[in-house]
Amino acid sequence: MHDLTASDCKPRRNGHIIYLFMGSDRGGHSAAIAYTLIETAKLNGIDPQAWLTDVLGRIADHKITRLDELMPWRYTQHR
Repeated sequence: MHDLTASDCKPRRNGHIIYLFMGSDRGGHSAAIAYTLIETAKLNGIDPQAWLTDVLGRIADHKITRLDELMPWRYTQHR
């Protein structure tokens, strides 16, 4: 039986291969960032779509010195 860490690494590895076909280095980099944010939200028990919707709606008015509050691992504490 695989532990949580081993099974979580597998989707990232598959995603890494998919990024080779994104059309450009910049597109692959952007996709990798988005995929990382989504997986991080999942690992923190947060629905990624709900989190992204909320964060994208609030980020323009959020103080830059407090952006860490919007990260998935701190999100539920500052909601």
